Amino acid sequence: MRIARLLVGAAAGLALSMTAALAEKSTLRITLQLPLKSHLGQNLVLFKDLVEKNSNGDITVEIYDSAQLYKDNEVPQAVGSGSIEMGVASLTRYVGDIPAVDVFYLPFLFNTEELVRKATAPGSPVRTPLDEAIAGTGAKVLWWQAYGGSILLSKGGPIKTPDDIKGKKVRVFGKTLGTWIEAAGGAPTLISGSEQYIAYQRGTVDIGMTGVSGVDSRKLWEVMDTITVTNNADIEFIVVVNQKFWDGLPEDHRKIIEEAALTAEADVRNAMAAIEAESYRAAKENGMTVYEPTEQEIAAWQAAAQPVYDQFLAASGELGAKVLDAAKALQN
Repeated sequence: MRIARLLVGAAAGLALSMTAALAEKSTLRITLQLPLKSHLGQNLVLFKDLVEKNSNGDITVEIYDSAQLYKDNEVPQAVGSGSIEMGVASLTRYVGDIPAVDVFYLPFLFNTEELVRKATAPGSPVRTPLDEAIAGTGAKVLWWQAYGGSILLSKGGPIKTPDDIKGKKVRVFGKTLGTWIEAAGGAPTLISGSEQYIAYQRGTVDIGMTGVSGVDSRKLWEVMDTITVTNNADIEFIVVVNQKFWDGLPEDHRKIIEEAALTAEADVRNAMAAIEAESYRAAKENGMTVYEPTEQEIAAWQAAAQPVYDQFLAASGELGAKVLDAAKALQN
């Protein structure tokens, strides 16, 4: 009888230990609109490898690339509601709830790598208020992914000045970018990154706007033949996790994830210049013309930009004024 009780006790203890072990397993599903071979996709692979290695397999990371699960504009709601644990979204996808995120799309505000690094660094006076505001949507920002400067795409020649877009349809990926195109005389059309190729192929728009790395990863040289290097905006993506899911993770899992996120953020930021250089090389190799605007041409674009700043401040309120002031202070 005593042996039977001991066996039952041992079985119960084993069941409890197995239950505890199971409870310490975590799975992170991440949705990404870009192909896995893109630099944002490879950045997620780095994160996945670090997390799974450092957790001894207790945390599993699953990456769903190329908008398999959600398009870019669907990510904030999907992550905020808990439909998926994690997602990568263009920062501007939060503009509906937080208009101030478009400070990075104000024309020529962040026109050097030094300014971009200062503004996007963890704890910066530009980034921190935005991360805090995004938390109000039910998502925690884990890290920012650099995507480089904005460029224009066209067929048959460069887009040198605002005169070249007058009356033409231009693909944009943010409200403020659309305001800039309107101020310059064009007709902005909001198109998700994953739908860019077909939009150019079908002539839905006349002119494109994206980061040069996207030209490479999406093979946009098949549907456009010219890049104009405007660098009119800094394109940033963010990796977010559902806040309730995050709060429910074991503390040691959160620590492993945060450490991997910091490593991934530094890696992609430090690699951005080389990534862009390689993407320009690939574009040229595949027949594209790369045009660098003159100072006079950039001045013409800047002259058309003031209404964009006025509308940004009107739409983004106190938070917008705060981050814009902080951005300008970085220039001093």
